[in-house]
Amino acid sequence: MSDFDPDAAPGYPGEGKEDADELRLALEPELSDLQERLYANGRTDPENAPNLLVILQGMDTSGKGGVIRHAIGLVDPQGVKLKAFKAPTKEERSHDYLWRIRNALPERGMIGIFDRSQYEDVLVVRVDSLVPETEWSKRYDEINAFEAELAAAGTTILKCMLNVSFEEQKNRLAERLDDPSKYWKYNPGDLDSRSKWPAYMEAYEAVLQRCSTEVAPWHVIPSNRKWYRDWAVAELLREKLAGLQLQWPEAEFDVAAEKERVARA
Repeated sequence: MSDFDPDAAPGYPGEGKEDADELRLALEPELSDLQERLYANGRTDPENAPNLLVILQGMDTSGKGGVIRHAIGLVDPQGVKLKAFKAPTKEERSHDYLWRIRNALPERGMIGIFDRSQYEDVLVVRVDSLVPETEWSKRYDEINAFEAELAAAGTTILKCMLNVSFEEQKNRLAERLDDPSKYWKYNPGDLDSRSKWPAYMEAYEAVLQRCSTEVAPWHVIPSNRKWYRDWAVAELLREKLAGLQLQWPEAEFDVAAEKERVARA
């Protein structure tokens, strides 16, 4: 993880924070068009239309919620399915760890957003020794196989690791305690995770090394600068949707005849 600079802004086409909102919002028309094409294909061909799954991972305060508001928020919420994964419920613990992931996958034509994901089972599970190493160490290959299965079935996967620094996380936690409107965001348990930072960085390194595949590569998003983080994820979303090369569905009726009917109506 030390190879990745959380303050960097690779590929950013503007000057900096001062034009970030303008450049991010400039993506909205194309994103809206691309997302509507995806949704339209899902409505007309629900068996074969593609879908898109966005996986957001990162330490506490890295900005998963901010990305959802400012990047994913550029598209029509009607075509978005959001799932935030918390600690497994009793029912979820009675199944294989991928069971709840499969149940939350987006339908055809939809954009699915995972706030945390299957990777919790090789991150927090590893760091907190919730299962033996012999158990979690097998999961990297299982997750790769699962994602390859999704890709083969028509799901495009966009995986973003939101990379915030140890120092910036402290600043953001302090800001939450200084602002009563942000108390609800503060979780005392976040300090427990913070105390295990080196172990989490080691776990993230393993995820990036072992689960960045051709069909589902990881994108490490520098996240100390919120304006860059939001623009970068929005741009990646645009690239993934554009790569689907979706056309508008053909009419399943006689257009000329329907025009005549409407004119007479």
